[in-house]
Amino acid sequence: MNQKSGLDPVFKDEKNPFILFNGWMKDAEKSEINDPNAFNLATVDTFGQPDNRILLLKGQTDKGFIFYTNLQSKKGRDLKSNPKASMCFHWKSLQRQIRIQGPVELVDKKTADTYFSSRPYESRIGAWASSQSEVMKHRDEFEDKVKKFKKQYSDPNNVPRPEHWSGWHLTPFKIEFWKEVENRLHQRLCYSLIGTSWNKEILYP
Repeated sequence: MNQKSGLDPVFKDEKNPFILFNGWMKDAEKSEINDPNAFNLATVDTFGQPDNRILLLKGQTDKGFIFYTNLQSKKGRDLKSNPKASMCFHWKSLQRQIRIQGPVELVDKKTADTYFSSRPYESRIGAWASSQSEVMKHRDEFEDKVKKFKKQYSDPNNVPRPEHWSGWHLTPFKIEFWKEVENRLHQRLCYSLIGTSWNKEILYP
């Protein structure tokens, strides 16, 4: 048990929540069967309607977290109109969860280009072929577009990034770490950014 907080040892006494996040992510990489970097992203549209979906964390800086998407998708449109989001990582194998809140902004073109070029060829073609979130009359429409762009970009080493595809960087002002305890007596540690420093508080279940 953490003597200072009374919490489980997994809540290491870190001043910076990113250090604790990275420690928990390493634990998840050892225990989760699939996609330990998967998280739920919540957004709000222009009508105030919340929406959410599962994405993969694809980058991290000393100030935040990076994920990529089609900017014309539903989540892309939500983030353009209301550049705030919430992320939630949940690892059932560890009985742990991390919730993250903060504003988002687009990554620079170089960062987006570098990540895009690292993706598998089929994924890069898919970024061109998919009118994400739009209605299609038949699956053949999409398959035909895939063939079209494979013909246009036949060289796997020369597939440019579409302008409508990029990354978002979420800079958190709050990060909460949660651990499951029997009988719903869960443990919670919340970091809140105040100025340039992180403040820690233990929360009731």
